[in-house]
Amino acid sequence: MATLPIFVKYILTAIIGMVPIIELRGAIPIGVGIFKLNYIEAFLCSFIGNIIPVYFIVKYIKPLFNFFGRWKPFKKIIDFASEKANKQIAENNKLQTAVNFALFAFVAIPLPGTGAWVGSLIANFLDLKPKKAIPPIVIGVFTAGIIVLTATAAAKGGIQYLIQHN
Repeated sequence: MATLPIFVKYILTAIIGMVPIIELRGAIPIGVGIFKLNYIEAFLCSFIGNIIPVYFIVKYIKPLFNFFGRWKPFKKIIDFASEKANKQIAENNKLQTAVNFALFAFVAIPLPGTGAWVGSLIANFLDLKPKKAIPPIVIGVFTAGIIVLTATAAAKGGIQYLIQHN
């Protein structure tokens, strides 16, 4: 992989950052470990790749919900959860402000099943407008990226230390 042109490494790292579940949590270590990018390059490519789908998911996933909503089992689940969530948020001003923080925290925790994709789906599911949903998601992705970058640097440094002192 070291023989690939740097631009290709950037693009591949960004594409890996776009992949659901993997997102930047996998793209940063792959960029640093496999593509031999420096930490800043891996972070920036992963971050950009991870946030590209956010707007489209928040804005346009509703037709997909509507498509699956044509079948009763899916419709019942989608309608029930959506109505319950929207009712709770509409009735509680504190919850309205907490939604942004909760969305940020959910995306910022770098664990499988959390991240920009699921956070964007949740925002859409709660009928949050892109202007309200995208900032906490992007800040959450940035925070998760810093956490993953730190863990990657620590792991890489620790592994190198063990190899050199063995």
